[in-house]
Amino acid sequence: MPARNSLKEYIKGGIYHIYNRGIDKRDIFLDKRDYQTFLFFLKIYLLDKEILETELQGTDTCKIERNNFADEIKLLAYCLMPNHFHLMVKQNGEYSISRFMKCIATNYSMYFNKRNNRTGTLFQGRYKAVLIKEDNYLLHLSRYIHLNPLEKGLSLAKLRKHSYSSYSDYLGERHTKWVKPKIILEFFESQKDSFPGDIFSYQSFVENYEIDPKELVGKLALED
Repeated sequence: MPARNSLKEYIKGGIYHIYNRGIDKRDIFLDKRDYQTFLFFLKIYLLDKEILETELQGTDTCKIERNNFADEIKLLAYCLMPNHFHLMVKQNGEYSISRFMKCIATNYSMYFNKRNNRTGTLFQGRYKAVLIKEDNYLLHLSRYIHLNPLEKGLSLAKLRKHSYSSYSDYLGERHTKWVKPKIILEFFESQKDSFPGDIFSYQSFVENYEIDPKELVGKLALED
């Protein structure tokens, strides 16, 4: 029987929760350099090509032939954890995600294996992708993604400045050009009246909403 969420339903304009973990639940990020390298791959594939070439001008990286998905993929939210990652993306083409994730997984695996003098598979099979069919899931899934670091003992104060998630972009403390929080934030504003009276901002929704996000996102959560 296929693993849960291993069968993918791709549609144009769809928003997806994409995640994967290390094989045998091993760590795929061992230190700061690993996290930064994965984020760099996200940047070179998602940042507008003209802006990217300007930023990389004069570096060896600018000479590398590569695809660019700035017009095909919008990264709405992300979080990198020691042995797994979460991405929430919107794709404009029918198979944009498949091509994008192949580039990310291949390049990061090659980097990681070379750096650690290892061979073989890094990830636990192919990535999982869940189509978000109900609007209500968008907000709760973004909350689930952004709260992931708390499971590793990170405090709320440090969560707000966490380098390896998009939460600080949502709080306006960072403005990463290839992260697009607008869709979620605008949706939150339009739906805010449906939340308890003390939920008056996206930050208070993430940090103060009483129900565990895993209970609300159900099958969109990473399997144990």
